[in-house]
Amino acid sequence: MTNPYGWLDKSLDAIHRAHWYRSVKPIAGKPGAVVELAGQPVVNFASNDYLGLAGDPRLIEAAVAATQAYGTGSTGSRLLSGHKALHRELEIAIANLKQTEDALVFSSGYLANLGTVSALVGARDLILGDQYNHSSLKKGAILSGATAIDYLHNDLADLRAKLSVNRSLYRRCLITTDSVFSMDGDLCPLPGLLQLADHYDCMVLVDEAHGTGVLGSTGAGCVEHFGCSGTPLIQMGTLSKALGSLGGYVAGSSQLIDFLRNRASTWIYTTGLSPADTAAALAAIQVVQTEPERRECLWQRVSQLKEKISQIPQVQQGTWKLLPTESPIVCLQMQSPAVVLDVSQQLATQGIYAPAIRPPTVPTSRIRISVMATHQPKQIEQLVAGLRSIDSGDAVEG
Repeated sequence: MTNPYGWLDKSLDAIHRAHWYRSVKPIAGKPGAVVELAGQPVVNFASNDYLGLAGDPRLIEAAVAATQAYGTGSTGSRLLSGHKALHRELEIAIANLKQTEDALVFSSGYLANLGTVSALVGARDLILGDQYNHSSLKKGAILSGATAIDYLHNDLADLRAKLSVNRSLYRRCLITTDSVFSMDGDLCPLPGLLQLADHYDCMVLVDEAHGTGVLGSTGAGCVEHFGCSGTPLIQMGTLSKALGSLGGYVAGSSQLIDFLRNRASTWIYTTGLSPADTAAALAAIQVVQTEPERRECLWQRVSQLKEKISQIPQVQQGTWKLLPTESPIVCLQMQSPAVVLDVSQQLATQGIYAPAIRPPTVPTSRIRISVMATHQPKQIEQLVAGLRSIDSGDAVEG
């Protein structure tokens, strides 16, 4: 007799041999610049909590108050028993932050992208997406049934060429891109994307997961950063990163949001966001709008880290490559999965948590460092000193 599950062991063995194996690392205590990992305090450079709000007492108090008022769960989909006034309050606050007519809150950012992409386009349509787009955008394209074509990362010339050849063959066209690419730290060329979209009659969806709360004069994101607020486009984002909660959203025209309420299956057929998460996100938006000094502090820390890392001998000699970044995500590219795993482990022995990111998540292996507004200058110095202490003769390629 054959075992229909026997292939799993062989597949796991292959993952181990390639140094691609992943496992969870339990973190104890509240989120912050210092967390407890494997029973030891470490400086946390692995978090997407860019503004340090996930452990903020105001968000915690809002979540507790909402739980006491509404219970622990929403109990059903928003169209049945799961809609609370709090949900609508959050959507209005998001639309205000994003300077759009309306917004719709999903139970996660992944669900927001799956549902939105698959609702907007179908078998007669075309999706052109940046090759480094988040998995949720890529999976949403597959789910939609549309023809999906990748364009080279941030390459407007390649996108223009693909539009020129393919656009006329399809009914609708959707251009999709991350605003901040989460495993590189660079930004999309949004103004150029919007110009091409206008010329070729395309919709544009921008994933602001890592831009919301961080970029722009008011923290509205990459769209605001590039001066494109008010331009017709679809803005998606998450509540789980700079906003310190959980969930996702889509912001745009009132017609878009009304359409998604009726056609986005991942909103229609799933339980509404919990009262606690909803209230915490609402409190976070209020902090973002009233405390711009948090963003100012974050960018000071980012500038400090980039300047210090550029002076590390391994970077100056080309052994490690500092990837271009305009965000709180700073990545050091190294030769191989084995090398980045070793570097990450060496940093851990010095009380620093900076994760190794490897294929297939990214094309090349790297240490991914995410900066928080609550990091202290001495913690940035500790990270840089830790990196300087590592002896590596490996090349950056691979």
